[in-house]
Amino acid sequence: MQYMILIYSNPELYAALSKQEQDSMMPDYFAFNAETAKRGVLVQGAPLHPVTTARTLRIRDGKQVVTDGPFAETKEVLGGYYLLNCQSLDEAIDLAKQIPDAKCGSVEIRPVVDFSQQA
Repeated sequence: MQYMILIYSNPELYAALSKQEQDSMMPDYFAFNAETAKRGVLVQGAPLHPVTTARTLRIRDGKQVVTDGPFAETKEVLGGYYLLNCQSLDEAIDLAKQIPDAKCGSVEIRPVVDFSQQA
């Protein structure tokens, strides 16, 4: 089953870190990428540009409204994702624990609906 791993963090907390502290997280991400690739579960993953580049689209009563930023007003924003093909939710959780931002943000693990299995 595929699991979408959504990484949320607070950009203000990240910006408060020194350059050295920010850079120290990257080897852990590279290690996570290598581990999931070695296990054969990594389908795709990527960081996202800052939330300031986001736009939210809503269509109400046939009218399109595009606003700056994410729809929800939260401190933590979606910063990146992984798509993993794991044998179980337990395996997905075990891998997600290795994501550096789990220590200061949150990591959502959500099963992906497989419509090819629908009758």
